[in-house]
Amino acid sequence: MTAGMMTRHKRRKLKSEINVVPYIDVMLVLLIIFMVTAPLLSLSVDVDLPQSKARAVESKKDPVIVTVDAEGRYFLSLQGGKAEAIDATELSTRLSAFVAQNKDVPVFVAAPGVAEYQKVMDTMVLVQAAGVPRVSLMSQPGGQSSR
Repeated sequence: MTAGMMTRHKRRKLKSEINVVPYIDVMLVLLIIFMVTAPLLSLSVDVDLPQSKARAVESKKDPVIVTVDAEGRYFLSLQGGKAEAIDATELSTRLSAFVAQNKDVPVFVAAPGVAEYQKVMDTMVLVQAAGVPRVSLMSQPGGQSSR
């Protein structure tokens, strides 16, 4: 009988499938953790912004650059030319004449980081009042602050 019993016991076949239940449990725990922490990561800052009707623009032509410094003085650089000091009325008339000839030319407003935000917004409103349909702000690439 011992020989007959040995023949009845067959070797078990190895399972070739992956048990995914523990992975599903870990995934659900991570999902719950992310759902709980996601609303806590959104931060907001209340800022009293000046009012302006500025619009964004993207173009590949040489731009016209209007620069305002920290004291509020204006400088105009027409399509790669040298920047020259100019007052507000002269800036408005020259910009409107230049944009009347070149309708698709991009106009950028540049200002140093220490300039007041209101001066930059006033410059953008002045440029748009001169008939420029699209005004963009210039910035230096990179997220590093100099402070």
